[in-house]
Amino acid sequence: MTIGIPGTSLAAFSLKGRLAVVTGARRGIGLAIATGLAEAGADIVGVSASLEPDGSDVQRAVENAGCTFTAHQVDFADREAVKALAERLVGADRPVDILVNNAGTIARAPVVDHTDEAWDHVIEVDLTSQFVLTREVGRAMVERGSGKVIFTASMLSFQGGINVVGYTAAKSAIAGMTKALANEWASHGVNVNAIAPGYIATDNTEALRNDPARSGAILDRIPAGRWGEARDLKGAAVFLASSASDYVHGTVLPVDGGWLGR
Repeated sequence: MTIGIPGTSLAAFSLKGRLAVVTGARRGIGLAIATGLAEAGADIVGVSASLEPDGSDVQRAVENAGCTFTAHQVDFADREAVKALAERLVGADRPVDILVNNAGTIARAPVVDHTDEAWDHVIEVDLTSQFVLTREVGRAMVERGSGKVIFTASMLSFQGGINVVGYTAAKSAIAGMTKALANEWASHGVNVNAIAPGYIATDNTEALRNDPARSGAILDRIPAGRWGEARDLKGAAVFLASSASDYVHGTVLPVDGGWLGR
């Protein structure tokens, strides 16, 4: 069955038989992405600092889609724990076909009140842990000659934001790292790309949504006229994880309701 373009088949979007690791999978965007990849056929390894060993929402969603689910509880502020996770993933019998780096945190405070501790924590979780895990899992992909790496970037990969200097620094670096890794790994059959969610209704944006002035200003700028939902990220994730994106390298794909077009 074609989708309107000669030679392009829906089969190119199938993830049947592939194994995807999704970090930050317990809720929000990570839960939606893990669900979307499973709906496209991928088995899922979910990772989160507080992920239940059994019976989680993400496990139910993946298994309801007919795919297998494995849970790992890892604190992404603990570099040694991230390295241990990488060793388990690389040493497993089944190789990782898709790595979705979605785990993240945010600290909101004016720059003058943004402590060293908050800065270090955000940079460790949102940037350094992403690099460490991707370096190790990506090495195996490069050796094998295939793989898909997807980072969760942000609107603040393009803009400065307000009261989130550490988060902005980390997400700006994620955009740069996406391009740098793509430059090195594209010739080895490994695609590295990122999704930049717009203003999505998750726990991270709860403070903004509860502030009438900020929420109103944000909605006024979004051409789609609404906050995004986590499920809005599914299609982009499936595309970047599938063979449909085999010639897409180093891109940061906004899913933002048109925010950046204003």
